[in-house]
Amino acid sequence: MQDNVPSSELESRMSNFRLKMDEKHENWKYAAIFGKINQYYFTGTMQDGVLIIPRDESAVFFVRSSYSRAVHESEFKDIRQINSFRDAATLFSPAGIDGETVFLDSEVISYAHLQRFLKYFKFKNIASVDSAIADTRSVKSEYELGLMIKSGEIHRTVTEDIAPDMLYEGITEAEFGTELFKALISEGHQGIVRFGMFDNEIVMGHIGFGENSIYASYFNGASGNCGIGPYAPVLGSSKRKLKKGDLVYLDIGCGYHGYQTDKTMTYMYGKSLSESAIEIHNRCVDIQNEISSMLKPGNIPSQIYNDIINSLDDDFKKNFMGYKNRKVKFLGHGIGLLIDEMPVIAKGFDEPLKENMTIAIEPKQGIRGIGMVGIENTFIVTGCGGRCITGDNQGLLPVW
Repeated sequence: MQDNVPSSELESRMSNFRLKMDEKHENWKYAAIFGKINQYYFTGTMQDGVLIIPRDESAVFFVRSSYSRAVHESEFKDIRQINSFRDAATLFSPAGIDGETVFLDSEVISYAHLQRFLKYFKFKNIASVDSAIADTRSVKSEYELGLMIKSGEIHRTVTEDIAPDMLYEGITEAEFGTELFKALISEGHQGIVRFGMFDNEIVMGHIGFGENSIYASYFNGASGNCGIGPYAPVLGSSKRKLKKGDLVYLDIGCGYHGYQTDKTMTYMYGKSLSESAIEIHNRCVDIQNEISSMLKPGNIPSQIYNDIINSLDDDFKKNFMGYKNRKVKFLGHGIGLLIDEMPVIAKGFDEPLKENMTIAIEPKQGIRGIGMVGIENTFIVTGCGGRCITGDNQGLLPVW
């Protein structure tokens, strides 16, 4: 039995998107959606095809493969089978399309794929629809929030209740990661973590014993990941073994029916960290809680960022949100179908928060000889501040 996205949910999403396009691009006429995640958002299925959204007509999802699966999985009203974009153009045959502008998800479509599309759909101009989709997706419906809350429950259970019992002296990061993945799947995790970040691959997230959690990485996050090797910087090292006195750092995503949460947990294995390291960690927890209190409709992400950064002393900021010269310039990020969505708690994000946005807050600091301390949880924006859906444990769980 498929768990299809309800037709009422799909209709609401399409209506909200059209309103957002009217607001941002008042003269728009056509949008074409190629990205699998965007297709899923609007149709409830992800296939090889293109979703055409005219301004004044009903949207049509043209599917090459697999049409039968799309019909089985989706409550979308108009799904049509094609063999190529030629068929789609013939079936759609929009009047006056020549010379018009098509808005498409430019972050995901390749140049070659675009040329194959334009061979039959004779649009003259290309524009980006990405920001309109991102803004539409940033506010979650009750249906979406329900799925994220379930993901958060899985996340909390595995990281806070199950993971500590997996740790033993001599286990490698990769072995720990494998056991974590198995536990996540057993609890209902969808088995994949998705990012919008260009050309980014990840299995679950960052797993690090000791200083491996501040290992240099192309990943745009506060922590790093040594991984299996330069050919696969994912999961965790198959050589680094856990030993007494290690800080265990775990920054992983979890997903349920497409919707993800983000959470960081830390553990002290064998003995306590130094008082200074614990103090820095606790300061990060305080910062998370302070930001959470600001997650109210109407508050400005860039102002939240500035208020927090300006409250920190120069010494604390040296390795805040990273380590040495590898520091990120945000304190949190939107999350949903992707780990990295809108809005971002950073400079330049000046649109007010809205109720039912979902944001992961992650204040962290790298410490030489120890690794990355800090915390991350996923919150829902409410009139009373952020509502945490991934658990309330403050981290640095003792395991001995």
